[in-house]
Amino acid sequence: MAKNERRISAREVAIDLLMAVEKDDAYANLLLPKLLEKARLDSRDTAFAQELAFGTLRWQLFYDRVVEECAQRYSDEIDISALVFLRLGAHQILGMRVPSHAALSETVELAKHYLSRGAVGFVNGVLRRVSERTRDEWLQVVLNGLENPHERLAVEFSHPIWVVRALEQALKLDNRGTELEDLLFADNIAPLVSLVGLPGIATKRDFEDLPIGPASPIGAQLDGGDPNNLVAFREGRIRVQDQGSQLAALALVEATDAAENETWLDMCAGPGGKAALLAAEAKLAGATLVCNEVAPHRAKLVSQALSLVDPRLKVTVADGRLIGSTTPEEYDRILLDAPCTGLGALRRRPESRWRKQQADVAELTKLQEELLASAWAALKPGGVLAYVTCSPHLAETNAIADWAQKKLGAKLIDTNEVLHKINPDLHLNSNRKTAQLWPHIHSTDAMFIALMQK
Repeated sequence: MAKNERRISAREVAIDLLMAVEKDDAYANLLLPKLLEKARLDSRDTAFAQELAFGTLRWQLFYDRVVEECAQRYSDEIDISALVFLRLGAHQILGMRVPSHAALSETVELAKHYLSRGAVGFVNGVLRRVSERTRDEWLQVVLNGLENPHERLAVEFSHPIWVVRALEQALKLDNRGTELEDLLFADNIAPLVSLVGLPGIATKRDFEDLPIGPASPIGAQLDGGDPNNLVAFREGRIRVQDQGSQLAALALVEATDAAENETWLDMCAGPGGKAALLAAEAKLAGATLVCNEVAPHRAKLVSQALSLVDPRLKVTVADGRLIGSTTPEEYDRILLDAPCTGLGALRRRPESRWRKQQADVAELTKLQEELLASAWAALKPGGVLAYVTCSPHLAETNAIADWAQKKLGAKLIDTNEVLHKINPDLHLNSNRKTAQLWPHIHSTDAMFIALMQK
């Protein structure tokens, strides 16, 4: 660090991230590495900054209710910059092992560089009131008088009420109706870093110090530490990827025996995680993989993800809804990882629970149907399609699978049976042909996978 260069603190990294998420719709998981690189924090402060920011985002609704009690005004009546500081301070006081006096003094001191003198005084006064009770005491206060059970769970576990209802419906369909609180709790626990070893590229030595699984036979979890410390990660043989995503790609590969010279398509391939895994599998099977992405900047990320596996692989930039008409019955296997609400990845993308609204679901399901119809037209007779969402919402999952059977004549392959062959230890619902993974059961995102044959 240069002699006159100002040192950036962990709290400053956290507040800059929270402000960008709130005001610029930034994605926390994409912005944080850039802020950390600029700040050059050590490993301890890096972990502190991430928990400050991500924990504040996860528990935002609960902290807003506490702030409302202390400020005696609704959160939407508070200046948004001051509210972000209040959330950050409340998380330190109520959600972390930071002494209250340190949380209060450090947060207020930092606020002086961002807020007016009057706003700083307001933040100081409200946080002092926050510090007067424990988390459990505040929970009793904010839940007092709430009769609606879904609203109580929404506040207690900091999820929008419509998300609580949607998750409950999905769990009930999976015969897990009693597990709603377990799922909501799991959404608020920072996940371990999940890794995948690319088949035919990663070696046993790459994984010799890492525990395999628990969900994917080619996956591992890093319990603390930076994956950049692994040589295999720096060289691209191991990638960061949720194990639910790994299972989705593996299910498509394992659904039927591969014939010679098959052609595969990853229809919505950005940013390229599943594409890299499919590319490695295609290489082993003697198949050709084509990747498509509608957004040019995401298509570039796909090309980068594929560069080590096979730099010659084709990445097209096109609207997936047109592929069925431009390349009819051309592909033996198609992965359709459809755009969705993302309700299955709330552990890793904590701000996403506040981004989507219930009204967004109808527009997304229309897009999902259009993409699926296009993929179906592009699939060869006898070919296999994997319809995948990172959401358990019934409108985006089973309803789409039912629509495909009725409107497209799709035949469901028993996805749970295929996944059982990949990993016999997965606890799946054998009473259904589509597969639903859960964070609190499988330590994965809540991925939905439906295998269909034409």
